Amino acid sequence: MTEIKDILDWFEGFAPVDTAMDFDNVGLLVGDRNTAVSRALLTLDITAETVEEAAKTGCELIISHHPVIFAPMKRMPAKSVPYLLARHGIAAVCMHTNLDLSESFGVNTCLADALGVKGLRKAKAGECLFIGELDEETATDVFALRAKEALGCEGLRYTAVKPTVKTVAVASGAGGSDVFAAAEEGADVLVTGEIKHHEINAANAMGVNIADVGHFKSEDIVILPLKNKLEAAFSDIIFTKSQVYSDKMKYI
Repeated sequence: MTEIKDILDWFEGFAPVDTAMDFDNVGLLVGDRNTAVSRALLTLDITAETVEEAAKTGCELIISHHPVIFAPMKRMPAKSVPYLLARHGIAAVCMHTNLDLSESFGVNTCLADALGVKGLRKAKAGECLFIGELDEETATDVFALRAKEALGCEGLRYTAVKPTVKTVAVASGAGGSDVFAAAEEGADVLVTGEIKHHEINAANAMGVNIADVGHFKSEDIVILPLKNKLEAAFSDIIFTKSQVYSDKMKYI
């Protein structure tokens, strides 16, 4: 039977833990690497709701993007997620910036695929920035609408300081700071999940469009492809995508 250590070794093939950024906390964060796995739940974040979901479906493991333990913990209340994981005997594998930065398969490659971006390459500058091109030059308003539909967004923010886009930069999650690198790379638009006001102003000045699709939508796009990839590698495990987790954001 497949054990957690086998899944960890598999991740090393395309998203090695030592490629994560210095501030990060990735890998097996809760549990024993020798635990046998028959069922595993995939989710962007591990919450009390997803732990309960995993427990009800008999999962021994949750695989997430965001670390369930990020900052050092001085106490562990009974309602805290690490405590709930331990109480239910569920392990947690969290692959964060190492999965963002993976050039063969990762969050940014899945985001680019969903947007129809081809020839994706790691940018020379920027923390998690990737660059590619659309098949043809596209009106900015049309590109924004296609991004909304492709990512299942209820709404998104975008600018149209350039009327058309061809070269696309993607920086999943909180990638707004990469707008300066996107400009250096000649990108027509930066697609990201979070961007600050002063970064939007800078983008406007540099002539780079912004598509702010929301942190959750920019990263949840990896979960289903990752589930499919895991199923192909470990046929003895039942992998499911969380049905209860979302960021619960509403748009009016």
